[in-house]
Amino acid sequence: MNQAVLESKKNVVSEIQNKFTGSSSTVVAEYRGLSVAEVTELRRALMKENVELKVYKNTLASKAADAAGYGELSNVLTGPNAMAFGGDETGAARVMAKFAKKHKNLVLKGGIVEGKVVDLDTINALAALPNREGMLSMLLSVLQAPVSSFARVVKAVADAKPADGAAAPAESAPAAEAAEAK
Repeated sequence: MNQAVLESKKNVVSEIQNKFTGSSSTVVAEYRGLSVAEVTELRRALMKENVELKVYKNTLASKAADAAGYGELSNVLTGPNAMAFGGDETGAARVMAKFAKKHKNLVLKGGIVEGKVVDLDTINALAALPNREGMLSMLLSVLQAPVSSFARVVKAVADAKPADGAAAPAESAPAAEAAEAK
């Protein structure tokens, strides 16, 4: 084989290996039967979540997976595959699963999450989770709930008791005048 071709393939393997190790999650999906317009739609949806979609030869991706320590990923690298490399753990899985529900030709296979090769069930479980901002919002609401409940109780107690120096509600003005006259 030509030395330039070998060097080119080594560079591609190195690129894929860097993407495997540099991304928080990778989702592998078979895209056979998707039109160019559908793939473009998928790419746009993934870009909104800062996820990159790439197509590599399975042999090169398999070599990169072995080199990165993800040899088990080779089991899903059959057929025409696209790989979504995400910056967060849920973004790629969420967008790919949502797209796969609308387009039956996109078949999710598995991937890598936080340095571990995962199966389709794990990808689907991750797809059900909200994004980072959504999770932080949920955490904040959980943390705020006890404080806001306590504040409402304190306000209700304060509203129920009369302030110091104010007349008691049972005492009427004529009764108070009669008491002063004596």
